[in-house]
Amino acid sequence: MQYRSISTVMTSSEADASALAAAVSIARAQDAHLDVYCAGIDHTHLDAYSLGTSPQVLATDWERAQQQAGELQRAAEAVVKPLGLRSVVHAAVVSQPGLAAYVTHRTRFSDLVVAGQPYGKYSDQTAPAVLEAALFSGHASVLVVPDGQSLPEFRRIVVAWNDSAQALNALRRALPMLKAADIVSLCIIDPPQHGHDRSDPGGSVAQMLARHGVKTEISVLAQTTNQLGDTLMRHATDINADLIVMGAYGHSRFREAIFGGATRHMLKVSRLPLFMAH
Repeated sequence: MQYRSISTVMTSSEADASALAAAVSIARAQDAHLDVYCAGIDHTHLDAYSLGTSPQVLATDWERAQQQAGELQRAAEAVVKPLGLRSVVHAAVVSQPGLAAYVTHRTRFSDLVVAGQPYGKYSDQTAPAVLEAALFSGHASVLVVPDGQSLPEFRRIVVAWNDSAQALNALRRALPMLKAADIVSLCIIDPPQHGHDRSDPGGSVAQMLARHGVKTEISVLAQTTNQLGDTLMRHATDINADLIVMGAYGHSRFREAIFGGATRHMLKVSRLPLFMAH
C-alpha cells in the first residue's frame, strides 16, 4: 500500500513553502502523482455587490487575486518541474467564501493532502479553512508540516491512541508510514479504569499493527500537564520521534474554537509533523 496521489493547496508562498517541499519529497519517495493547487483569494465580500460597490473596485480585487494565483503557480513550477515528477500545477481565483468548496472538490480524491501549519508564523485566516475543508468535507488524510522545517524520514512515530473512531481512522490511513518506520509508539494517556481493554491498554490495536508488520511498543502515560497535547509532545521529544499520528477534532470544531481542545492545541504548538484524519 502506497500513497499514489498527493496534493497541496497554496495560498501564500511564505506560509506554504514547507508544505510544498514536503509534498514534493513524499511524491518522489512514493513515486506518486503530485497536484499543486495555487489559489489566489478574492476577498471581496458578497454583500459588496448589493451595497453598490463600484465595478472598478470589484474588478481590481479580482485582478489582484488573479495575479496572486499566477505568482504562486510560477513559484510552484520552479520547484516541481526540474525534478521531473508526474505533476500538475493548477492556478485558480477563488472567493473567500468559496475557498472551502474549492479545497473539498480538489482534495477529496487525494490519498494524502500536505498542508502548512494553520496557526504558524506566516499563516492567515485561510490556512485553518484549507485544513478543515480537507479533513471534514474532503475526508482526506492531512500531513501538517511546521513552518520552516524540512521533512525528516519517519523512522520513529508516535500514535496518539484513545480508542476513538478518529484515532483508528488516522492509524489506518497512516499504515504506509507506520510499516516503513523503525518503531511505532502507541501513546495512551490516562486510559479509562473501566474500559473494555483496561487490563491490556492498546493490546488489540497493537495486535492489528503487528499483523501488518509494524514494530510497535505501548507507552501508557499519566497526564502531568494541563494539556493532553503537552504530555504527548513531551513523550514524542523523549523518544526522539519524527512524526505524530492522531485523530483530528474528536469534539466539534466550534467547541474547540471556543473552549480549546487537543487538536487545536497540537496544531499551534507541535514542532513535529502531524498526520491527521477525522
